[in-house]
Amino acid sequence: MHFVFSDDINGYFMNNGSNNYCGQNRITTALLLAAGTGSRLFPLTQNSPKCLTLVNDKSILERLVNNLKSQGFKRLVIVTGYLQECIVDYLGEKSGDICIEYIYNPLYKTTNNIYSLWMARNVIKEPFVLFESDLVMDSTFLDDMVYPDRIAVALMQPWLNGTTVSLNKAGMVTKFQIGPTEPYSDIRYKTVNIYSFSLLSWQAIVKRLNKYIAEGNLNCYYETVFAEMVGNNNLFFESVSFDDKPWYEIDNIKDLAQAEFLFPKKLKKLAKHEYVMQS
Repeated sequence: MHFVFSDDINGYFMNNGSNNYCGQNRITTALLLAAGTGSRLFPLTQNSPKCLTLVNDKSILERLVNNLKSQGFKRLVIVTGYLQECIVDYLGEKSGDICIEYIYNPLYKTTNNIYSLWMARNVIKEPFVLFESDLVMDSTFLDDMVYPDRIAVALMQPWLNGTTVSLNKAGMVTKFQIGPTEPYSDIRYKTVNIYSFSLLSWQAIVKRLNKYIAEGNLNCYYETVFAEMVGNNNLFFESVSFDDKPWYEIDNIKDLAQAEFLFPKKLKKLAKHEYVMQS
């Protein structure tokens, strides 16, 4: 199953089953966290936010919006901060069939993604997919991420770093490992920083986020909350593998170079034109 339940409704969904809850209802709302300064990409981020960084001929943000369009998303909520006017000027209030809304995080310099996620608590009241603003991927990766409570993962490799998760035989997340990776012998999976949530999941997460913020924990990561809830069996994620197609998380200039290698400029139309001219 891939549900989150608070203790008082746990029995209800255990008795009714996951298929009755999820059905085939595709998620059409996305939340993008784009408040950070992108300091590790400086000087490229000196005058524009990280999500507007070009990967060859297209920005990270343009690629994401195009992916959302191809999947039929209707609503995009963006938490902005650093140079937020650049994002607003770039996207406006609508892109194709997607309506775009903005939430400004005035504390973007001193807080982390847990605070940006918390700021969306009163704006999003439906199932949604959560994205970070540094990810480049193939649009087909979202085919299995548009249903609630799922997490994008890739088999951990020596060159990857960051939060990992452990999975059981059914592909469900059993544990989050946050922080520097210590030697381990079990099989672990890197989080790709895409999560989908049912409304019940989101309501339970908001309660836990409220507690963290009230206690002044504004500078930690939302994965800390997810890890705690998964450990307490209050949050359940079904894994979606991102191993079979290219994706890249862009944190620095080296990452950008690798992403540009994986996502080259499209030359098919030019090549076809040259062939016709030669004929």
